[in-house]
Amino acid sequence: MTFPSYSDSVLSILIFSPLLAAAIAACLKGENLLRWWTLASTTLVALFSLTLCWRFDPGTAAFQFRKTVEWIPALSIKYALGLDGISLLLVLLTTLIMPLCVLASWRHIQARVKEFMLCLLLMETAMVGVFCALDFILFFVFWEAMLIPMALLIGIWGGPRKIYASLKFFIYTMSGSVFLLVAIIALYTQRRTWSIPDLMGQPYSPAFQYWVFLAFFISFAIKVPMLPFHTWLPAAHVEAPTAGSVLLASILLKMGTYGFLRFSLPITPDATRFFTPYILWLSVAAIIYGGLTALAQSDLKKLVAYSSVAHMGFATLGIFALNQMGLEGALLVMLNHGITTGALFIAVGIIYERLHTRDLAQASGLGKAMPILAAFAGVFALSSLAFPGTNSFIGEFLVLSGGFERVMSINSPVSMALMICVVPGVVLAAAYMLRLLQKVAYGGTRNPDHTHLKDLCWHEVLALAPLLVFVFWIGLHPAPFTRVMHASVRHLLLQSQPTPQIRPAKSDRTPTFPPAARNSNDRLKTAKADAFRKFACPVSDAAVPAGHPRIAQRFNAGVGRPSCPARPEGTIESSAEASSLARGASTVPSGRIRVLCASDPALKRWAIFMKSLRDKGVAEFPKGIAAKAHVFLTSEHPRPQPLERFRASTPQRRRPFLTD
Repeated sequence: MTFPSYSDSVLSILIFSPLLAAAIAACLKGENLLRWWTLASTTLVALFSLTLCWRFDPGTAAFQFRKTVEWIPALSIKYALGLDGISLLLVLLTTLIMPLCVLASWRHIQARVKEFMLCLLLMETAMVGVFCALDFILFFVFWEAMLIPMALLIGIWGGPRKIYASLKFFIYTMSGSVFLLVAIIALYTQRRTWSIPDLMGQPYSPAFQYWVFLAFFISFAIKVPMLPFHTWLPAAHVEAPTAGSVLLASILLKMGTYGFLRFSLPITPDATRFFTPYILWLSVAAIIYGGLTALAQSDLKKLVAYSSVAHMGFATLGIFALNQMGLEGALLVMLNHGITTGALFIAVGIIYERLHTRDLAQASGLGKAMPILAAFAGVFALSSLAFPGTNSFIGEFLVLSGGFERVMSINSPVSMALMICVVPGVVLAAAYMLRLLQKVAYGGTRNPDHTHLKDLCWHEVLALAPLLVFVFWIGLHPAPFTRVMHASVRHLLLQSQPTPQIRPAKSDRTPTFPPAARNSNDRLKTAKADAFRKFACPVSDAAVPAGHPRIAQRFNAGVGRPSCPARPEGTIESSAEASSLARGASTVPSGRIRVLCASDPALKRWAIFMKSLRDKGVAEFPKGIAAKAHVFLTSEHPRPQPLERFRASTPQRRRPFLTD
């Protein structure tokens, strides 16, 4: 009997262990026994998930721990799982938050304890499944499976307006799911597969990308939530129990930004770049609006809820900056928001259990009677406003750096104005969080009497202490977290590059220089761009010059005509070598035999192009142009031929590139 390996089974164990624990919990009796069983099972899953960190290889962008099994063969649906550097951090955040939710509900939930614990365990299965699924139908099943237990948590154990909040949450998220399903089916009609990795990096028409991107955007913008789809969030946060608010803030909101990273950028790159300016302005509007609204709140939960709108605005700002620092900053903002805001909701829940109100005026001066709570709340409030040395500072710093890097690359006054508008959002975060901290810790001259209140008990300290560790760990030593995402973010940026527009060129077409190209440097740059437009054709990895992984990835994805067979190593390293090869040399100066694809009309176009450069007065061929245009050739010949054999077998009239 053979047992499945660790890599094959680890993700399935993480996904279905909470489901098995829920089945066992359904048979248990006694509220305390149910609490201890749920705490033990979620803690074991969290500890087991840490083994992913030791086995994960951060040097590759490929999906790891993959498991693929036929699920519904008639519809090509598979049970496919896998993790990369983007989803790994979110899976670990999910598994580590769950035991803290149980601890935060230890005394607060007294009615229907069994049903409450079952909902938590079912939620964990669905949330981990969303981040691990590599088949679109499997992903959609887990995506929808979250809605029912979350709606029940709000509708059964929520506040006075729990039914209203639960229905609003369900209707909003279900409406977004409809658009997501439409986009998934549209992609299937194009490629006849549900596999998420197979659908990434494929060439789709611009019009198709625009419609699919809009469907994705509506679905994920509702989940984030972005303006103007945010109105369900305050009601859900305010009415949900403490565990429900923590799950909403720490995990469910991240699924919207995860959708942008996993689907929108790599599947619809052209549409992403077209809509990026509009989404950046929506992100800035969310930052400003969330900060102003949070500053005006007197309800503790509403204040933290609207701060989530502002923080997730930073996440989407970093994602659509479309550069390395922006994307890594967005991932850290997502992780840090789950830690900090989750802790703030736990602290607010503790205050509500003692005061039975969330009014900020009634909690004024609470720090004198509960100094331990005030200390925890002070650290998390400083983290939320991105104080240096805390986790949120690293994420927001990278997001702002990525945003300004994008502004400098575009060099547009509008883009500069956009980034300047972000600055008030940072100031507003300090304003509403310092106001919260001052009120709770110190209060005013006439504070309510809190002398009868007890400070934190053991399970409340255990719920907050792990989050406090991560606040300072990420803030002071973020390298272990950023190292995990480096390769995946770089690969995502390559996939999100615009699709090369492949079009055949007429043989009599020569590069044209615009009036602005007055000096030789401008003419060389223009000639280089024209060479790419004119001669770019798909090739194999062996034919792509070093330093151009994006082009190799795009061509390997199947753009255009079939690729040329693999060729021996050799590139043109200087303009002298290019000139030598163009004049008919069988070897380049470095002595390496050039291998060409025979019977290719592109050779003639290449010769005409090089001659046209000389006619235009370009004495030296631009470095790299010859190599890039020369290797982007396709062939109907079954094998490439060495240059000398090609000369011997080809009439002189077929070899215009060998003459001046």
